[in-house]
Amino acid sequence: MDQVARWIEVFDAYVWGLPLIVMLVGTGLFLTARLAFIQLRGFRHGVEVIRGHYDDPDDPGEISHFRALTTALSATIGTGNIIGVAAAILLGGPGAVFWMWITAFFGMATKFASCTLAIHYRRIDEHGEAHGGPMYFIELGMGPRFKWLAVLFASFTALASFGIGNMFQASNVASSTSSLLTGGNSDSVALRLTIGFVMAIVVGITIIGGVKRIAAVASRLVPLMVVVYFSAGVLILLMNASAIPAALGLIFHSAFNAPEAVTGGLLGGVIRQGVARGLFSNEAGLGSAAMAHGAARTSEPVREGLVAMLGPFIDTLVVCTITALVIILTGSYETVTDKGLLTAAAFNAGLPGFGKVVEVSVILFAFSTLVSWSYYGDRAMDYLFGPRAVLPYRIVYVCVILLGSVVTLDAVINFCDAMNGLMALPNLVALLVLSPVLVELTRDYIGRMKQRR
Repeated sequence: MDQVARWIEVFDAYVWGLPLIVMLVGTGLFLTARLAFIQLRGFRHGVEVIRGHYDDPDDPGEISHFRALTTALSATIGTGNIIGVAAAILLGGPGAVFWMWITAFFGMATKFASCTLAIHYRRIDEHGEAHGGPMYFIELGMGPRFKWLAVLFASFTALASFGIGNMFQASNVASSTSSLLTGGNSDSVALRLTIGFVMAIVVGITIIGGVKRIAAVASRLVPLMVVVYFSAGVLILLMNASAIPAALGLIFHSAFNAPEAVTGGLLGGVIRQGVARGLFSNEAGLGSAAMAHGAARTSEPVREGLVAMLGPFIDTLVVCTITALVIILTGSYETVTDKGLLTAAAFNAGLPGFGKVVEVSVILFAFSTLVSWSYYGDRAMDYLFGPRAVLPYRIVYVCVILLGSVVTLDAVINFCDAMNGLMALPNLVALLVLSPVLVELTRDYIGRMKQRR
């Protein structure tokens, strides 16, 4: 098992080399320029859309703009915001947070692009079910000759769903629940398996209902999770307001001056960890959220793209920043070396007794991610093998939760990173090739919206 973990670590390092980092951030830069900083000029309109100002029950699709956003957020606002940030700081130093911000800002343009194309190229079947996502806009937008690229994306998505969406979440739920039940005094395999079994049953019941049930759960769970976690983090920051400028200064300084303890120096440690963890947190560039937003009830592709780009802002620029500042302000990253325990220890140091609430948040965040990523996986399987493959996939997905509840966290993180990187490549290629379509759609929509004012 140790040898397998080492192989995964080597493969992850190979995938996350300089070419992928340059392509990920570079695509965001390119799209930001081509779309004239859409993440800034379209931000307000995106907020208006999720408030329901443009909802039309007669539009094609299955779920509202708000539910599409919360479904996508339920897959991204999760343990990546809690444990992912902790891992970034432990492995890359405080400066990794800066590169998470960079990834998120330009990732807003990337996510806008993929979700706009998901609506533009989606198809609605005879049952009213929406089929959208990178595999469809690759095949339909780039042409049948590139179907192999769409197949690659769908294959990597199905594999990634068992990592980032399943085992990583299950492992963290098992750890947090075990700690809550035993006060941190026991973490037996039997207890973790029992927790995994209960988790598998609850997730199974939820995902059998498809995207509508998943969206209904997410639309209730995500806002509650964000409010509780956000409120606690802001309270700690207010209590330590005088130290915030120094913490921000440390982040900026460390972004370009890697400490010797960071493995791989500046590029290998700080930037790699910041970009990888940023992608792990908000999934901008992966193309995963395009499958959730592809089910939105709308006839305007750009409108849904504007909603989608709010995801990285909420996920990374708000929630992850709060997590990072709490960890840095309390100095917990200098004394706690366990990725799974660091954030809870930091919140407990800043607000004694609140570490338990963080553990509960991990459980809720992870559950919502487990549920939403099952949808991404079954959309990929539906594309690859047809509707008959969806139910068997869901059964296997639920069973893998048991495995995830007992595997080691480091190996799972490396597997997740590798699959995320492989998913991103076909999506990024398509966004670059189809950028002229994006520009045309965006100009047309914004022009029509200006005429309505």
